[in-house]
Amino acid sequence: MASILKRFSHRLKVIGAAALLTVGTFAIAQEFRGDHPDTYTVKRGDTLWDIAGRFLTKPWLWPEIWQANPQIQNPHLIYPGDVISLAYLDRVVVQPGPRTDSPINVISLSEIEAYLRDLRVVDSFEELPYVVGLEEDITRGVRGHLAYARGLDGAQVGQRYMIVRPTTHYMRIGNRKCCDMLSKNDLDFRGGKIPGFGVPWSDTAGADVGREALGYELLKVNAGTVVRLMEGDVEATSLQLDDPDVEVRVGDRLMPVEAQPYDLQFFPHRPKQEMDHEKARVLAVADSLTSGGPKQVVAISAGSQDGIDNGTVLSVWRPGTNAVDRVDVGYWRGDETVPKGSRVQLPDEYAGHVLVFRTFDKVSYGLIMQSIKPSRVGYRVKSPDVR
Repeated sequence: MASILKRFSHRLKVIGAAALLTVGTFAIAQEFRGDHPDTYTVKRGDTLWDIAGRFLTKPWLWPEIWQANPQIQNPHLIYPGDVISLAYLDRVVVQPGPRTDSPINVISLSEIEAYLRDLRVVDSFEELPYVVGLEEDITRGVRGHLAYARGLDGAQVGQRYMIVRPTTHYMRIGNRKCCDMLSKNDLDFRGGKIPGFGVPWSDTAGADVGREALGYELLKVNAGTVVRLMEGDVEATSLQLDDPDVEVRVGDRLMPVEAQPYDLQFFPHRPKQEMDHEKARVLAVADSLTSGGPKQVVAISAGSQDGIDNGTVLSVWRPGTNAVDRVDVGYWRGDETVPKGSRVQLPDEYAGHVLVFRTFDKVSYGLIMQSIKPSRVGYRVKSPDVR
């Protein structure tokens, strides 16, 4: 009797697995565009997102489709020369290419290199070692100059350090007019505001007093190698500056150089948990006055604490206007005098999709992959499937 039950149980598992595969294949088929070809050969210069966008209505589902094919050894990596078959049961089968090139990424690293290499967000920076002086008491140091640092206890000759500078204090954005936040938030070495220092963001949300702090952004301005330690009556460690990027000034902070502090491969996927649409907002927009489009970087007020990791795909939405019902109150009345009952909350409007490529505790950097309208500071950030 026990053997019969065992065989029956095994048969149910096999039938159940087959049924799940059939349902999964059908669900996957619904995501393919109707005009996809039978095969596609991966070319040098392709990105995973671009390829997925040719065949799928939701490009971030690409890894999930590969995972439905057990014959693929690594569902994340494809290479120039690989042939992707889309003919059999609308499923993806990769015929390996020569494997002479590096695997393709979901995005081009050149578009985000500076944000990977030069920026990071930390909870605080006051405890970090700092530059207390420069050779010959100059006010700015460049490559070849000596910088003198305080707080580098335990440093060794030959050890390398990044010279970093606080630039932005990120704070939670509340319900306010998203397009009225044109205040820059540059900081000095004490975290105080200063005017005129150029940072990668052209527009950032102002730091509202009393709102939740999300972290300080540190910009790498230079790097140096320890050449002399504290000894005798010398109370500072000497570093030789060797990076031509930006001039070093007194008060700049130091952090150990990391061999590779960021990912080099990103695989698109949905958020791992439900998004809080009121907390997740666009905090900053790069390389533009007030708004960003495809291939531009944004900072988002959601991070690893919110289930966001590298490769997470999110959607950006313009907050719906709380419009005055002019038919009800008349066109002559000022907006500020209109009560809530005479206003109408309009729906949020979809702006575009963003792929997260750098994640911190409460802040993330993302690249706008596609959009139908500009993304601006204060816009809401949601799951990519929200409509």
